[in-house]
Amino acid sequence: MDTAVSKFVDLEDSEIKSMERIHVKDSFIYRFYSRTLDIVSSFIGLLIGIPLVIIFGFLIKLEDGGPIFYKQERLGKDEKQFSIYKLRSMRVDAEKIGGAQWAQKNDPRITKVGNFIRKTRIDEIPQLVNILKGDMSLIGPRPERPELTYEFDKEIPGFLLRTAVKPGLTGLAQVNGGYEISPEEKLKWDIEYIKNRNILMDLKILFATVRVVLTGEGAR
Repeated sequence: MDTAVSKFVDLEDSEIKSMERIHVKDSFIYRFYSRTLDIVSSFIGLLIGIPLVIIFGFLIKLEDGGPIFYKQERLGKDEKQFSIYKLRSMRVDAEKIGGAQWAQKNDPRITKVGNFIRKTRIDEIPQLVNILKGDMSLIGPRPERPELTYEFDKEIPGFLLRTAVKPGLTGLAQVNGGYEISPEEKLKWDIEYIKNRNILMDLKILFATVRVVLTGEGAR
């Protein structure tokens, strides 16, 4: 994918596997900028997004009569669990058989309305509340479910390294593949971000995110 932030990570699998933890040393300026960006962008996003949540909430209810929102436990910074909210994009019985699953391309569990809100990322709007609360940041590794995270860490040593920083609404992995990439690829992009994040990289990710939202690239 040809984006401003798509220089693929040069971390070798062996390097990631040998890491026990990542020591994050953000400057005061970066921490201040990051939290300010989180608060300002969340307020603006909610002002714009609440009408969309109302409209698509009505369509979700109209399609199958199920709940508009759904709540899941996700793993945050330092493996701290928190509840995340999204607009429901899958069938009510999506996990009745098989439990927690990694989303697949052309996933049959996704509803008609859900297909659109996932491509446009409208389903993620409620997570702006998580950002305001401090559970998440605007930019960072996407938070995964605890059971999937620990399962992946057994199969892909180092997957838990992604919890060294706050999870994000968007991130380097999302603008370089989104739902389309494998857990191994996601880990490499996220480690690249954690080890090298800075204001310029964040701005590039934000601009790339706008393109992803407008084109629907990487959605499942």
